[in-house]
Amino acid sequence: MSDVDYYKILGVEKTASADEIKKKYRKLAMKYHPDKTKGDKASEEKFKQISEAYAVLSDPEKRKEYDTFGSSGFKQKYSQEDIFRNFDFEDILRGFGFGGFGGFGGGGRRPQGGFSGHRQAAKGSDLVYEIPLTLREIAEGVTRTIALHHQGGAGQVNVKIPKGMIEGKKIRLPGKGEASPYGGNPGDLFITSKVLPDPVFFVEGHDLNVNKVIRLSEALLGTTVSVPTITGRELSLKIPPGTQHKTKMRLPGQGLPHMNSQTTGDLYVHILLSFPKELNDQQKKIVEKMAQAGL
Repeated sequence: MSDVDYYKILGVEKTASADEIKKKYRKLAMKYHPDKTKGDKASEEKFKQISEAYAVLSDPEKRKEYDTFGSSGFKQKYSQEDIFRNFDFEDILRGFGFGGFGGFGGGGRRPQGGFSGHRQAAKGSDLVYEIPLTLREIAEGVTRTIALHHQGGAGQVNVKIPKGMIEGKKIRLPGKGEASPYGGNPGDLFITSKVLPDPVFFVEGHDLNVNKVIRLSEALLGTTVSVPTITGRELSLKIPPGTQHKTKMRLPGQGLPHMNSQTTGDLYVHILLSFPKELNDQQKKIVEKMAQAGL
């Protein structure tokens, strides 16, 4: 929330006393509290906004900083977590008739929305961050430092990417998401991967694929070729005589590892035959002889 007017959110004047601010917040909290609005997202967002406004304006030091530097300057100094630090949400709700010992409305019933006390306050929002990874990084694992920008400000997080985190997989970093506007635990950070294009291999799940071009004579007579792997090693692959164009040959265990597992995908070698666009005189004679021989 940038360039936000906390006084306007609570509906009070800038000269309002602490008691007036508290009374106004009580009135709004009674109206928008999630226990009363029962899943209304707009009301939940409104409750989040008035709670943040009250957390700032009810604290003399924070209110002075806000009045002096305005919303933008205040947000540069105070993160979402800072705003709610020393903000006793349980005590405030109990004083207004929510949760604690009296329940919602003071009738002795405990609220069902997770606001019965500070420890049960709703956690902050989760964040999702996509990291681009090469196939080599997915095969071997990597540690990355990422910059996060969220409501609480900016920060850096070191992330250890395990082997085998192909697209569709994710890891969870507890407590690295948004701060809770209700004084609860922060949300979580989920890291997903985006596989970058590779000049040699193309990927299908945990399996890798590579093209290997051979000559017609090699396909007819058989040969042995060198095949690259994702780890940088070269493997020998025997091509049997009579191999057809687009034959697919499997090298087991040479693909990408499965995340948190000892199993590994396979490497498939696609055999492609190379045909010359033009033949020299010698080649023509050889092909003519092959044709006469029934090839």
